[in-house]
Amino acid sequence: MLRLQIKGALRSDTGRRASKAARREGLVPCELYGAKENIHFSVSPKSLKDLVYTPDFHVAEVDIDGKVYNCIMKDIQFHPVSEEILHVDFLKLEEGRKVKVEVPVRFSGMAPGVKAGGKLTQKVHRVSIKATPENLIEQVTLDISKLRLGQSVRVRDIKVGGEIEVLNHPSIPLASVTIPRALKSAGSAAELEEEEEIEEVTEGQEAAAE
Repeated sequence: MLRLQIKGALRSDTGRRASKAARREGLVPCELYGAKENIHFSVSPKSLKDLVYTPDFHVAEVDIDGKVYNCIMKDIQFHPVSEEILHVDFLKLEEGRKVKVEVPVRFSGMAPGVKAGGKLTQKVHRVSIKATPENLIEQVTLDISKLRLGQSVRVRDIKVGGEIEVLNHPSIPLASVTIPRALKSAGSAAELEEEEEIEEVTEGQEAAAE
């Protein structure tokens, strides 16, 4: 499991004014849920960079004034114009208590359909899973080594242990080997030529019979 360490400072004041004051100091106001009581703290925007701007899933080890909490990021707010991070919500992980998270979808192997000229198109980049903290995984990986032209892998093809629940609908396609237009045209032309050859052979056989 990928982990990131984030250092925060406890905020005694809460509310909009306190949050604005933290932002004026160049900090990001945050809130931690799931502890005995919600904890308000601030972090530097730099410390959030590897957690926010990445396709990977991480568990955050948030150090607030010397006390470390294992968390996941549950919500984030951006400024509508500058895209500056305005606020982040974290959820404390508790052993034995299931949480819902989104993890990236990755693939292994080489699809025969790609070797034949097709293009692998990923339709879904993340799926939702539900598991206890000790059973969380950083990604789901699907084997595409048997995927031919026009075929897809779907949510139902994800292989995870019984302790992990995949929440997306089983029929949703995750990736497909699409057939390029040129390849379709070539295939149609080949089929037409084959039909013409069959017709010529048939006509020749009929003439010989006469």
